[in-house]
Amino acid sequence: MSEKIPQAVIRRLPRYFRYLEEIEARGEDKISSSRMSLEMGLNASQIRRDLNCFGGFGQQGYGYGVAKLKAEIAHILGLDHTYRVIIVGAGRIGQALLGYTSFVKEGFDITDIFDADPNKVGMAVENKSVRHTSDLQEYLGRHPVDIAFICTPKESAQSIADFLVSLGIRGIWNFAPVDVAVRRGVSVENIHLSDSLYVLTYSLASNAK
Repeated sequence: MSEKIPQAVIRRLPRYFRYLEEIEARGEDKISSSRMSLEMGLNASQIRRDLNCFGGFGQQGYGYGVAKLKAEIAHILGLDHTYRVIIVGAGRIGQALLGYTSFVKEGFDITDIFDADPNKVGMAVENKSVRHTSDLQEYLGRHPVDIAFICTPKESAQSIADFLVSLGIRGIWNFAPVDVAVRRGVSVENIHLSDSLYVLTYSLASNAK
């Protein structure tokens, strides 16, 4: 499905999901695309087109059932089951991700954290002991893992990604400051934390002009 649906549409789905979570928590049971557009700052027809890419979830004159639409989007995003996760890189970003408690509520079970630095191996982070990356092959041979978060220096990110893929990892969330490439059939998201900051500074510079 993801090859047929535009990436721009897919990247808006998490916004819809978060919005529906918020209004469901307020006790609301239905929502219209026009009200969604006002509260989310999106075009109503764009919202309807996005959702129609995955089927008709609304009813004419009624709108969308909040719980049902949230469940449908959760299913589309693959959020209706649990993912086993490891972190490679026990620096500040890796430790921060391990300490982010919402991952568990969202279905991401971080099982262990690894690092190549002998000074970090054995260190306690959020009730987990950092393992050496040399343990990865044995570990992944015994434990099924769906996703790896890469939080290593850029010099080692690609080799770590290649190694993880060779061991059966099929999803990589990469926080190293360099894009990693993976073969077809493996999914990767390269996260550059400064990108949105640069967009912000562009806006500041544009407004100043």
